[in-house]
Amino acid sequence: MSDVRYWIGLTLVPEIGPVTAKQLISHAKSPENIFRLDRQGLLALQGMTDTRAENIMNFSAWDDVDKQVKRLEQQGVAIVCYGAPEYPRVLQELPDAPMVIYMRGSYQPDDRFGIAVVGSRTYSAYGEAVAQKISGELAVSGFTVISGLARGIDSFAHRSALASGGRTIAVLGSGIDVCYPSENRGLMEKIAASGCVMSEFSPGTPPNRENFPRRNRLISGLSLGVLVVEAATGSGSLITAALALEQNREVFAVPGNITAKTSAGVNLLIRQGAKMVLKTEDIIEELAPVLKGFIRNEIKQQQELTADEQQLCTVLSGEAKHIDVLARESGLPVHRILDILLSLELKGVIRQSDGKRFYLA
Repeated sequence: MSDVRYWIGLTLVPEIGPVTAKQLISHAKSPENIFRLDRQGLLALQGMTDTRAENIMNFSAWDDVDKQVKRLEQQGVAIVCYGAPEYPRVLQELPDAPMVIYMRGSYQPDDRFGIAVVGSRTYSAYGEAVAQKISGELAVSGFTVISGLARGIDSFAHRSALASGGRTIAVLGSGIDVCYPSENRGLMEKIAASGCVMSEFSPGTPPNRENFPRRNRLISGLSLGVLVVEAATGSGSLITAALALEQNREVFAVPGNITAKTSAGVNLLIRQGAKMVLKTEDIIEELAPVLKGFIRNEIKQQQELTADEQQLCTVLSGEAKHIDVLARESGLPVHRILDILLSLELKGVIRQSDGKRFYLA
């Protein structure tokens, strides 16, 4: 493997994208050789133009590259070059696979059994509950949950996978050292500690709007399939779904309220032929031919419930309900319900969403 500095340098040369870079490397054998060629040698490479040759010959930011490499090493960030053993093999199938990926944490061989869970930043209580439930169950079954660390559905998917003791991968639309949104810094640190945070963008790159379609192709490319939980028409989640189809990945969608804007996109996907998901098993059954016995059997301990806990569970469902609604429907006083809810949450029977609303796990 050539010196990582030359790989990074090639990604910084104007008008040299992943497709062109791969083409040049296939003929020159390494990025290092590309930078050592004279003008005549560069122009002899397939895919080379006068402008690209000039840009390569005039590239002079080697001091910045050296500083970047040293800083990343100090921060514990891995620089993974295309073709290296650590490079995700599933991404190498993409014609525009990144030449360099920056990683915190590590990509594991079983991460190839990944499911992307994506959706709206503006979510409903229903979307939150579904994202948490399915992501947690996928993680328990051994799948790696992949998403983009965005607000809303992405964050719920990551958090639920972590809470279930599973692996999750966050793909950033910014540099590996730029957390966006900033309030997810703690979540990003947890993912890096037990899973993987990755980016193809140079360190320091801000979360510019044009970065996210590029980011989305990696989310789908890393996955066996993409599950869209909530999405309005024209959203980034639908772009991810479209990229998944181009990459020969499966597309799944959770049906939503026909009157809600955040469900318009997913309902359209189902109408267009996406696999409708009503439960986690729908995803597993669809992917069964490629899993070959990979799925881990979930072993749930039977929880013994008190009479009050059983009474409260009869009015709980998969739809999040406010504590006042639970008090009214169960006939139990609010102060007693708080104790029961805490006990049920500790037993893993229920989960809590925003605004003191609860639903069955």
